[in-house]
Amino acid sequence: MTAPLDPDMFDPVCPSDLTPIRVGDKWAGMIIRCLEHGPRRFSELRVPLRGITAKALTKSLRTLERDGLVARTVHGDPVRRVEYELTDLGRSMLAPMAAVCAWAQEHWDELLDAREASAPTGRAG
Repeated sequence: MTAPLDPDMFDPVCPSDLTPIRVGDKWAGMIIRCLEHGPRRFSELRVPLRGITAKALTKSLRTLERDGLVARTVHGDPVRRVEYELTDLGRSMLAPMAAVCAWAQEHWDELLDAREASAPTGRAG
């Protein structure tokens, strides 16, 4: 049995779109990280991804499945349940994602400064 996901594994202050390098859609990288240590049920994924709607999670999981990164398994014993897990191809994304995370962490202040500098000031021009 896999340990429960930490509800605080993703810092809400850290926007997932801060890094200019993204895997799939807004949620794909975080879903891959949630599946890193083994299969998870839909409801388990919603714990650390508390900002995601059921519709968006379903769409992201289907896209990851279509791209061969995630496998969906339906178990029918004795109650029907569905689990999602990384395929070998999906697991191969973990190292590049770790490198991107390390890069973003190293350049965090520069990325924030750039975002703030380009944000509209709210003044009519």
